[in-house]
Amino acid sequence: MNRIGKSFFSLLLSGTIGAAIFAAINASSSNNGDRASVPPKINVESAPLSRETKITTSFAPVIKKVAPSVVNIYSTKTVRINPRLMPFFDDPFLRRFFGGDPNDDRQDNRRRSRTREEQSLGSGVIISEDGYILTNNHVVDGADEIKVVLADDKKEFTAKVIGTDPHTEVAVLKVNGKNLPAVTTADSDQLEVGDVVLAIGNPFGIGQTVTMGIVSATGRGGFGVVDYEDFIQTDASINPGNSGGALVDAEGRLVGLNTFIISGSGGNQGVGFAVPINLARSVMERLVTDGKVVRGFLGVKLQPLVTPELAKQFGLPNQNGALVSEVMPDTPASKAGLKEGDFIVEFDGKKVSDNRHLRLMASQTAPKTKVILKVVRDGKDKTFTVTLDELPDEQTTQGMRKSGSSESGEDALDGVEVSDLDAQLRREFDIPANVRGAVVTNVDEDAPAYRAGLRAGDVVLEIDRKPVRNADEAVKFSKDIKDNVLLRVWSKGGSRYLVVDNTKRRK
Repeated sequence: MNRIGKSFFSLLLSGTIGAAIFAAINASSSNNGDRASVPPKINVESAPLSRETKITTSFAPVIKKVAPSVVNIYSTKTVRINPRLMPFFDDPFLRRFFGGDPNDDRQDNRRRSRTREEQSLGSGVIISEDGYILTNNHVVDGADEIKVVLADDKKEFTAKVIGTDPHTEVAVLKVNGKNLPAVTTADSDQLEVGDVVLAIGNPFGIGQTVTMGIVSATGRGGFGVVDYEDFIQTDASINPGNSGGALVDAEGRLVGLNTFIISGSGGNQGVGFAVPINLARSVMERLVTDGKVVRGFLGVKLQPLVTPELAKQFGLPNQNGALVSEVMPDTPASKAGLKEGDFIVEFDGKKVSDNRHLRLMASQTAPKTKVILKVVRDGKDKTFTVTLDELPDEQTTQGMRKSGSSESGEDALDGVEVSDLDAQLRREFDIPANVRGAVVTNVDEDAPAYRAGLRAGDVVLEIDRKPVRNADEAVKFSKDIKDNVLLRVWSKGGSRYLVVDNTKRRK
């Protein structure tokens, strides 16, 4: 599980013996024997929620309608215990209390093969009458056996995993049932901040529980919990065991799957997040029919953050969009004519808020689809037609940069030393052969460039939009700069733009 601190992020899962561990980002998996040729039939009501002000004295009718669709999920998996991680078993005194002879060394071999069963619990939602169930990936990840119990606690099923997508935290299960109480889904794109929502699940294993709150925000991301984040934020109380449970609107229609919370204590503090049902439904349909999630691929690397200084340098009207820092060769973007420095503001008619939003939209578009991109280039609007490819398998190819630096070179910008790229520096800083420019060998920590993010091992590719081929050109282009300078640099496997405030030169 990706976490910041021990109690900052909490996936909503708890167990009677021990919580199942949320795996790191893995490839999607499926049970081919249960794959269907068509997506499951689900009830969808796309009409927006009625937002007329009215006094509601009870949500009991809504709960009676939707509660039967929310199930309890119990998963079991066998884990091997490493005795080295449990050193107290090697203490002769303590071994007496576990039925062992402290003088019997033959028990060492048995201790090495010690295993135990971990039992975990979560929630899920029946999405179709023939037994398809949506839940979170971490609820069922690595499970040897999965039991699904209906809300009335009278029917229990053994479930099969049809497919999982750790990149969105969605999993699809299937039970052999007929005429099951399937939920009605809504269009989560029409949710608005302030809409009343109800969270239903099995917190702490105490039984089905309902809490109420509002939509605090939509389109939340940047937590690093999963690759593709577009969460609904709510203050409805959700706790461990609620994972995969239903977040429904005031009419009882499913709008999201409760997934994780931000908490300083590990319990609910009013900041919970759910996967939108539109995203979950899209993932489910592809897992059921194809056994995996195939995503669209544009072929650009994007600037992580567009600052007001960058917006000014590129003549942008605002910061709403995605700045292209690199166009990969022989990709849909390069074939369509996109360039570094393009600012993508629309994707197929939809406004782009930031780079995360663009990446999400591209991933949800099928390969071979033609899309229209609207970009701002040199202060002018342009449009490009791009035919998306399939997102290639993600591979980790970046290595750790070596410490140390080369001998002092020329002083480009204030407090920055650069050198020509040679074989030794490429090896030292792990710079690919296709990268051309001036390598930064040292940056003073009190220099403006350091505050802007420039570091040793970065390669200066452009200065004020002028291509840099070597250290001499870097020095030449920077000599007459008196105000802010725009750099495009290669760093950590990709390129990005930096604005260096060069007005405070050292005397």
